[in-house]
Amino acid sequence: MIPVQKDDFTYAKGKMLIAALRFCIIAVCISAFIPALNPAQLTVLVNRNSSLFTNAISYSSVASSSVSIRALLEGWVEQSTLTTLYAGALVSGLAVLLLGAAFCVSLGNLKMQRLGLIFSFCAILIGVTGITVLRLTYNMLAASPVPERIEAVLPLGIPFYYTLFALILLFVVAAWIKLPKPAVGESYEIAPKYRLLLMFMPFLVLVLLFAYLPLWGWRYAFFDYRPGFELSMDDWVGLKWLRYLFDNPATRNDITRVLKNTLAMSGLGLATAWLPMAFAIFLSEIRINKFKRGVQTLTTIPNFISWVLVYSVAFAIFSTEGFLNWLLISLGIIESGTNYLMSGSNIWVKMWLWGTWKGLGWGAIIYIAAISGIDQQLYEAATVDGAGRFKRMWYVTVPGLMSTFFVLLLLGIAGVLSNGMDQYLVFYNPRNRETIEVLDLYVYHLALAQGDNIPLATLLGMSKSLISVLLLMVANRASKFLRGESIV
Repeated sequence: MIPVQKDDFTYAKGKMLIAALRFCIIAVCISAFIPALNPAQLTVLVNRNSSLFTNAISYSSVASSSVSIRALLEGWVEQSTLTTLYAGALVSGLAVLLLGAAFCVSLGNLKMQRLGLIFSFCAILIGVTGITVLRLTYNMLAASPVPERIEAVLPLGIPFYYTLFALILLFVVAAWIKLPKPAVGESYEIAPKYRLLLMFMPFLVLVLLFAYLPLWGWRYAFFDYRPGFELSMDDWVGLKWLRYLFDNPATRNDITRVLKNTLAMSGLGLATAWLPMAFAIFLSEIRINKFKRGVQTLTTIPNFISWVLVYSVAFAIFSTEGFLNWLLISLGIIESGTNYLMSGSNIWVKMWLWGTWKGLGWGAIIYIAAISGIDQQLYEAATVDGAGRFKRMWYVTVPGLMSTFFVLLLLGIAGVLSNGMDQYLVFYNPRNRETIEVLDLYVYHLALAQGDNIPLATLLGMSKSLISVLLLMVANRASKFLRGESIV
């Protein structure tokens, strides 16, 4: 047996300490987005649903809310107190950011790890300063002339962060002692797998922030929430709104109607999902490059035009005084104009046409990229066998795009209940309300336009997400059974 050196054990202990340090840093970074662990929630003037991240990047979240402005005007609190509160949150947020940088640096070699320890030590000094400033701000708030209005409280986040910072400092000192010094001339390096991880990290953070963190709002579906009141002041009602969804005849009829509209419009989209692929195939066959690039540019631009501008164009053409009515009246075909946008007839087809015009060129981009990846030897072999242009398209290009097509089709099936809201909102009017209102637009009207049934709207949004995941799993399993291929 090869004897194990004492330095090997020391280095192993150092690596374990680095791993523990990383775990603590991850805990700090995650807690910065949890409202219950926000050390800046020292008073009712700070929104109970705000996190340390929110208070650190936005001064208005601390000192510009309606409650804070009233407190300043009434003399319940000084402007300097709120400024100090924000400064503490900002400094604490900077410490969390520096700890995140220390985590990234610690993924490198020995020299990088020791640099990460320095970053962590500096972050602890900054973080303790920020938390201490918040602790002093609590004393300033408690000294308010009307403490019952301010309701100063010492949040759980302050001892929580003090504890985590102490653990991190302990691991930093121990790892600095246990880790051996890097060799002379050793450069700063990170393994390729960790480089890829760091490149992927920003996108992962964005997904967590904008896709998973909002799921915390699902709790509104289980409360009798009233706008203007904190959720803690509302009653827990469990599945009341789910029962209401099925027991109330009016709501049940509305859900049936909007689901019919949603499924009809999504069905049209799925039935014509091959159009971008066909457009990309024919576009790739154009031999004049200038004309080809011009067509691709003109068909892609509409994707970047907002639906408000699209409706403006539609209004200029199809309204009572629009171009179409002017042309027909000038030709003597009709005597008076008609507002075609107010009609609810064939609204599903109209919305599909507008959506196809806007998204056809953009949807073809991924197919154009896939066509460029098809082996050119297949086209040469088909030409040698006597295949013409259309046969090469049918027997070479189309089979080469089918995998891409089915992946996009599966994703389209998963999003069959998510038509979006912008398009239908701008074309919505009392005349076409019954046939244009899809599920997303109905949820918007229920929660924001009326503002009186946020729990039911939350329940519908939550149900839509769960059903979409279920549809994706079923479609994926069906693709695996029928085609032998699936997304995963």
